[in-house]
Amino acid sequence: MTELRERLDRGDIIVAPGVYDGLSALVATQAGFEALYLSGASIAYTRFGRSDIGLVSMSEVADTLGAICERVETPIIVDADTGFGNALNVQRTVKLFERNGAAGIQLEDQSTPKRCGHLDGKTLVSTGEMIGKIKAALDARKSEDTLIVARTDAIAVEGIAAAMERADRYIEAGCDVLFVEAPQSVDEMRSIISRFGNRVPLMANMVEGGKTPLLSSAELARIGYRLAIFPGGLTRALAHCMQAYFASLQQHGTTAPFRDRMLDFSALNALIGTPELLEEGRKYDPSRHESRS
Repeated sequence: MTELRERLDRGDIIVAPGVYDGLSALVATQAGFEALYLSGASIAYTRFGRSDIGLVSMSEVADTLGAICERVETPIIVDADTGFGNALNVQRTVKLFERNGAAGIQLEDQSTPKRCGHLDGKTLVSTGEMIGKIKAALDARKSEDTLIVARTDAIAVEGIAAAMERADRYIEAGCDVLFVEAPQSVDEMRSIISRFGNRVPLMANMVEGGKTPLLSSAELARIGYRLAIFPGGLTRALAHCMQAYFASLQQHGTTAPFRDRMLDFSALNALIGTPELLEEGRKYDPSRHESRS
């Protein structure tokens, strides 16, 4: 989508909350966010109740993306993990995700099966293999307005200096946005911006309880980041709410004590647009189109 590239060119920071289905994307859009991040981790958490260790497939992400883009028009940056294979798999992934509505596609240099960027025990592909994947993604996209986000997980595996070297090469390969994952201090974050901030927009990943300091979007903007994602915050908030909800229901045998923390039936239908949808359906009511003798 042209508007995401144009919005990045404005220079001020974009905040993209993590979403994982049509409802979460709708509520985030209604809250006024200009971009959304389709989190592979959040798909694993919510759809399968599983960890972010590479269990989600390309088709499962694509199906989720298609459902979201059918419901909202907000630009979506999609977590494509490792591209689900080699450079040819990356090309298929990019083509499929772009057809399903992706405004940006993020690829990382972990080996398969990958794992969450804030978990230990990651391994990497070679710099050359990742460069090939970036070039394959750029060749596969139909529109240059589809942003290719290159992520390196090298800090945890090879250290900050090696991560910087990899990032240099990924920029040279042509990525549109750079994502150096899991810096462990504000000083590391500043060093990343100092080296690359004038060459390409940089993305920061805010993970509650992760390895990177949890900063506000204003603080990240002052450092020099142009894009901030909060990929799993919603699922962590919902899991906390679920624990409280089910504990209350189990204890009381009714949802009544929890009502002030819930939308009721009418409020939920208003949020998702049920009255408008039913009104739209009335235009096609058979009684309006029966032949008249």
